[in-house]
Amino acid sequence: MKTLSTVLSAKPSTNWLDRVNSSPDQDRLAVLELQEELMKLRTATIFALNEMLDLKDLNTGLHSSRLAEWAVRVGERMGMPENALVDLEAGAILHDIGKTGVPDSILNKPGQLDPDERKKIEKHSEYGWAVLRAIPSFERVALLVLHHHERIDGKGYPAGLEADEIPLGSKIICVIDSFDAMVSDRCYRKGLPVEEATRRLRASSGTQFDNDVTKLFVEIAAREVLDVNRVVAIA
Repeated sequence: MKTLSTVLSAKPSTNWLDRVNSSPDQDRLAVLELQEELMKLRTATIFALNEMLDLKDLNTGLHSSRLAEWAVRVGERMGMPENALVDLEAGAILHDIGKTGVPDSILNKPGQLDPDERKKIEKHSEYGWAVLRAIPSFERVALLVLHHHERIDGKGYPAGLEADEIPLGSKIICVIDSFDAMVSDRCYRKGLPVEEATRRLRASSGTQFDNDVTKLFVEIAAREVLDVNRVVAIA
């Protein structure tokens, strides 16, 4: 089997006999093997970065996995193509990778952040972009991470983008990340009931959150609550 280094370092053959003797099936197999190796490398990179996040914050691994599942479901409902869904899944898993550059004293503070601390934690989306854009094939993922705290009304960060200026994947991550933050327990508060969290999403739809994304996600969240309630009732 050809390794990545072998394939990438190989010089194009100028011998016409090489080209004549090369089987189309062999060429297709080599391409498929290369694609498989690249996908394995991408998956391993995402896994390694997520493990690093887990070491920083024990809740992050579960949080990111949950976000990725929801994000892909919303993306599918919105008709995103397969390659965009792959990037969306990676962006949802790694959206908080930049928090590795934020001091633990801020991340784990049990109360309100002061203005200086707020500025520091808001840099995490830029830190995440800087890390991910350096990885080949993660350029689009990096942009989703960079803009996942933008708002439809232009009052988000870091760029103050608004409406259609914001990548669709970033809009999806923004809605789902906000919902998950609301329903999850924190060291300084209990999580909100799902019904209250979805009410707040609707209330901020069109200002903080994208209308279409919010509508689709609320439908998914409501359906999951019904399913959980049925399981509990049966038990």
